[in-house]
Amino acid sequence: MYDLIGDIHGYSEHLKALLAKLGYRRSLGVWSHPERKVIFLGDFVDRGKGQIETVQIARSMVESGHALAVMGNHEFNAVAYATPNPGKPGEFLRPHNSKNRKQHQAFLDAVGEGSNIHKDIISWFSTLPIYLDLPELRVVHACWHAESLKIMRGYLDDKNRLLPDAWIASNTKDHEAYDAVEILLKGLEIPLPEGIHFFDKDKNRREHIRSRWWSKGEVNYRAVAIMPPEYLHTLPEEAVSPDLLPGYDGRKPLFLGHYWLQSEKPEPLTEHIACLDYSVASEHTESTGAKGKLVAYRWQGESVLTPDHFVWVSE
Repeated sequence: MYDLIGDIHGYSEHLKALLAKLGYRRSLGVWSHPERKVIFLGDFVDRGKGQIETVQIARSMVESGHALAVMGNHEFNAVAYATPNPGKPGEFLRPHNSKNRKQHQAFLDAVGEGSNIHKDIISWFSTLPIYLDLPELRVVHACWHAESLKIMRGYLDDKNRLLPDAWIASNTKDHEAYDAVEILLKGLEIPLPEGIHFFDKDKNRREHIRSRWWSKGEVNYRAVAIMPPEYLHTLPEEAVSPDLLPGYDGRKPLFLGHYWLQSEKPEPLTEHIACLDYSVASEHTESTGAKGKLVAYRWQGESVLTPDHFVWVSE
């Protein structure tokens, strides 16, 4: 059986507290449970003060057989940030601009950019699979998208890891691999109706919204948008065309991270889908006042997910 753990973002003290709460114990430097394994949903780094320790805990568990893990968008970005762009001498697959550096600064400060430990962690990040499709359940960081998964077959090895030469394609805008990875690791964006737009907190004009892609039935743009509540009024209440949202087939339970949810009490998104990212890096959330949490789901073999199996720590 598995305990699935959401986005950690360098909050190693929370991670140790959650593992202990789940009944894991540390022996010879490795956390383990006599009957269960962890599945990490990605986003180990950026933001928190325990960057290196978080990676060490997760990596030691994976390498000793006590855990599995998938790649989050922050691991993908970290590898691209550290990988020279062969087509542009002196540049990297992820540009070293102020926006990208600010997002990644906590990790770079912790490891020392270009150090041996930095290179070692990046090497490990590059071995993480994009998704897991196990006999009992599925795991992907942001979106289980059939078309993107199909596209990525040509860019992944037999363990769903990016092939070495796929990193360039997956970081080249307008390439099919770039678009597929964006959806799988960062979520599905859908276009707003023609003529409709909004400005985000950084005053950038947006004509697409990140969506609750798992939604079923007739939904409108306000209901399906993943965005700060203060921007929702700018969206139309017009119905979203059903062909824009892939939904989920529900054949197996699916576990996600990524979405920075805000709630006093975690619960499934649907009877078959659970998101385990509950904003651990936030002391509180403006819309609900809830403290950020590091959240796990204690899966017991059920096909219909239940709120009773969520476990979390907040301090």
